[in-house]
Amino acid sequence: MIRIPILRVGGDEAFPAVETALREPNGLLAAGGDLRPERLLRAYAQGIFPWFSPGEPVLWWSPDPRMVFATQAMHVPRRLARWLRSCDWRLAADRDFAAVMRECAAPRDGHSGTWITPAMRGAYEQLHALGHAHSVEVYAGETLVGGIYGVAVGRMFYGESMFSRASNASKVALLALAWRLRAWGWPLIDAQVSSEHLQTLGAQELPRRAFCTRIAGLVGQPGRIGPWHGELDALRPAQLAQPVAATGTP
Repeated sequence: MIRIPILRVGGDEAFPAVETALREPNGLLAAGGDLRPERLLRAYAQGIFPWFSPGEPVLWWSPDPRMVFATQAMHVPRRLARWLRSCDWRLAADRDFAAVMRECAAPRDGHSGTWITPAMRGAYEQLHALGHAHSVEVYAGETLVGGIYGVAVGRMFYGESMFSRASNASKVALLALAWRLRAWGWPLIDAQVSSEHLQTLGAQELPRRAFCTRIAGLVGQPGRIGPWHGELDALRPAQLAQPVAATGTP
């Protein structure tokens, strides 16, 4: 039987130290509690995020290693770069956060379920209303074809999910997010766990201890709380094809 700390609904108890997370399943730290904004923000600031399936209690995770993007070292494959130079899609930030969440929650790859439950959607839409959760949208004309959403704490951005309704749309959203954050001097995007798809765009793994050390120096810095409206309106996909000087390890 798996034994982990149980948090109280409405409680203010501290999260367990991330070093106490289980090895199997990788990163499972605690269960229970709730998705109030203050608890979510406290979790992200410590490198912890919620992930659970319908019918389960809230499960809190801090996996080791952690997948991250260095915003100064995004990789644009050559074929994608050629395609971007002729792409006429439009980009926006926080134009329709709820729609991005709905699309991310939609079943995909032949699976009928989703971990983005109505409770999760409500919690992150509340974070968005408070100015802490943000989305990047990709439009073909007036049609939303791709996007990404996540949580900003200080100068750290925690990616949660992204979607595509057209080939390359989620990649464009991610690259646009990195472009905006890079210009602000935000060095990292958390991508949670490893995948080959993310690695093709430059994601790297960091040991949990190194990840937590990095974010500790970022989450306390002044961030950008509030809507990010207009921050991507002038960006064109062709600009995302331009190479970025790599700076080594995240």
